[in-house]
Amino acid sequence: MTDKVNIMTESGADIAQVSLAVASRIRSWRKDKKLSLDELSRRASVSKGMLVEIEKGAANPSIAILCKLAAALGVSVADIVNVSSEPLVHVIEETAIPVLWQGEQGGSAKLLAGTAGPDMIELWCWEMYPGERFHSSGHPAGTVELLHVNAGELTLTVGETVTKITAGASAVAKTESTHSYANQGESVLRFTMTVAEYHR
Repeated sequence: MTDKVNIMTESGADIAQVSLAVASRIRSWRKDKKLSLDELSRRASVSKGMLVEIEKGAANPSIAILCKLAAALGVSVADIVNVSSEPLVHVIEETAIPVLWQGEQGGSAKLLAGTAGPDMIELWCWEMYPGERFHSSGHPAGTVELLHVNAGELTLTVGETVTKITAGASAVAKTESTHSYANQGESVLRFTMTVAEYHR
């Protein structure tokens, strides 16, 4: 299973609301930075056609595309989906938490909270059913992920290195290169993940 999956919702923000909010924010940031569609397309390595569809609210970008657009605009993914913190304490209600990936068997990845970009920290909650897999092409240099497995066993692949992380264990991973998370076990996998990305 790759990350080329539309934004889905499950006990979270309504998909139509998320898509329209993403469209509005990307269009607004692009205009604020005086970037044409062509220029943003070039900087983010996302096709102009896809950008047009996203800004119209007609497309639901994958996590990978959201990451590329966020980096090109100098913001965070949390900024785009509106779960970034601004006041001293910013509470995100359960109904506003977006599900940004959904597996073929019903698994999900929720972006629980995040700081504003471009330097950012994100908190994720993952649930994967047996056989499900998520693939990422990698993050900017210096990105680190902190993972804790709550249930099941996580198979984490970073580059050519494959690591099994069992329930109760934690891990620190440098995810600049291609990486993936998979449930190769027979029970449900649940893990939390913090992503720290700093642009130096």
